[in-house]
Amino acid sequence: MTPTQLRAFTCVVRLGSVKAAADELTVSESAVSMHVAQLRRELDDKLFTRTGSGLAFTTGGLRLASRAVEILGLQDRTVREVSQARNGRRQLRMATSSLFAEHAAPGLIELFAGRAADLDVELSVHPGSRFPALLAARTVDVTIGPLPSRLPDGLTHQQFLNYEVIAVCGPDHPMARGTVTPRQVREQTWMLGPSAAAEDGTVPAMLRQLGVPEARQRIFQSDAAALAETKLTNGIALAVRFAVAADLAAGRLAIVEGPGLRMHGRWAAMALPAHSQPPAAAELLRFITTPRATQAMVHGAGVKVGRFKPSVHVTLWS
Repeated sequence: MTPTQLRAFTCVVRLGSVKAAADELTVSESAVSMHVAQLRRELDDKLFTRTGSGLAFTTGGLRLASRAVEILGLQDRTVREVSQARNGRRQLRMATSSLFAEHAAPGLIELFAGRAADLDVELSVHPGSRFPALLAARTVDVTIGPLPSRLPDGLTHQQFLNYEVIAVCGPDHPMARGTVTPRQVREQTWMLGPSAAAEDGTVPAMLRQLGVPEARQRIFQSDAAALAETKLTNGIALAVRFAVAADLAAGRLAIVEGPGLRMHGRWAAMALPAHSQPPAAAELLRFITTPRATQAMVHGAGVKVGRFKPSVHVTLWS
């Protein structure tokens, strides 16, 4: 059996569908079916059958799935350890939500990576719903953001930082004074960062709760860009409170008060079980709850270019 065959089979088990597995692996359904058929012949086991309610896995199929995860994890870890030994450096691959990436990741990365001269951190931004799949496929070592509504078995998680999202506007905006009504809120133009386009998280939850029409939402490439536009126009923005504390204190922004215009959230870090974690991931899970880490995330400066290697992603807007 080959790693490619095992990877295809574990995707089928995790997603419950050959089609879904093919989509995640970016291959054809026939390619996934071929890999499964080869495993069936080699192991002399059907592994699973199709039923009206989905796939029914044999006892052997479930045992193979469990062992395949271990084999693939060991292979990935071995390849990385050999590469790191050759290059004399370690790498931690981190996936985060866009909200955490903009407001808290730079300070955390700078402080954490600064503790070890041989450590680089690669950051990529993904929807929180993708976190379990990214970890299961060993695409990343740690994810940080909102916890999925349904946490898969076998993943380690550590909740570590509470934050508050508030509505803000320019100091001269009519809604900067008094309490606004839900109807007034829905009639405003909202300047929003990319987290507003996600399916989960505090910002999308607030917009749904407030009933803000999509026609009233303008999405910018960052929260900083949305806030800059808010200061220049009669728009309203949603912002992480600690990120706009200086603007509020200086009178450059004002808090909009009203029902549903404040919401608390909590970020969490997720990783594979302890025996499957790279050492750097285990170190981060221990470090992220310390007072020093909290201070760095809330008040930290930017990351030195030599320590931070962002992944490249392309987002298509229509």
